[in-house]
Amino acid sequence: MYNSQTAMANAYKNQQIMTASPEQLTLLLYNGALRFLNESILALENGEKEKSHNANLRVQAIISEFMATLDMNYEISNNWAALYEYVEHSLIEGNIKKDVQHLHNAKAILEEMRNTWQEAMKLAQQAKVAGV
Repeated sequence: MYNSQTAMANAYKNQQIMTASPEQLTLLLYNGALRFLNESILALENGEKEKSHNANLRVQAIISEFMATLDMNYEISNNWAALYEYVEHSLIEGNIKKDVQHLHNAKAILEEMRNTWQEAMKLAQQAKVAGV
């Protein structure tokens, strides 16, 4: 039964990803980064260093992808790049030093960035509906 439920959940996730807009994919990546970061924090708090390390590396991979795909032709991209660099630094420091506070710092920034992205998506959708 568990395998059937897991297979159905994976099929749903794959369908969600395959039909998502670029904006929705970005939101999914933010949510994934936060999920892995929470996993890393919890594992570190429970003394599961390897599990924390592996989850941390997944977050770092997502942050690296965000950094690589920024369009630097826009001024705001410089601000986002600086935030991503801070998050990446905090993740690395937290991973090397096994310091949860660094991970919490990264989480706070990522949550703000995700929430800002989500709000921008809502505003863009409202403008589209209004015909602006």
